[in-house]
Amino acid sequence: MPSLGSNAAFSTASNVLGVSVDPFHAFNFLIEIEGILVGGFSECSGLSLETEFYDYREGGMNDYMHRFIGPTKYQPLILKHGLTLIDGLWSWHQDVTQGIDQGNFKRRNGTIYLLSKEKIPVIWWNFKEAFPYKWTGPEFRADSSNVAFESVELAHKGLAKS
Repeated sequence: MPSLGSNAAFSTASNVLGVSVDPFHAFNFLIEIEGILVGGFSECSGLSLETEFYDYREGGMNDYMHRFIGPTKYQPLILKHGLTLIDGLWSWHQDVTQGIDQGNFKRRNGTIYLLSKEKIPVIWWNFKEAFPYKWTGPEFRADSSNVAFESVELAHKGLAKS
């Protein structure tokens, strides 16, 4: 007789309890930087990290290699949204470019919230000591009626999921 896997057991239990296990929608998110909601972004990418490893062959051991953990790399966060008169991201990037000679530009902490259908934060990722290192403005085309987008890329010192 076949046995049920853990996913099937979880689905059966959640149906009996009346709990919904639908996945969350990727379009329901907010971004907060230094306690201020700077939402209104159409895209957020870069929630990615990778821990490097290296192999070590021990002399006389031919049936396996040791794998040792190396440093963890955090990908840049990329935020995109429609260009408006509120230019907080541009100003922050300008602070970095003007303050880089003195080393006194402002690194900021922030949070990316994934929201439920009811617009309640259910999962969030905190990033620490971020600064914008790249700003990209809109592409202008006379034959297009697309929204003008700006994009900013943030380097940061780590992600923590809550």
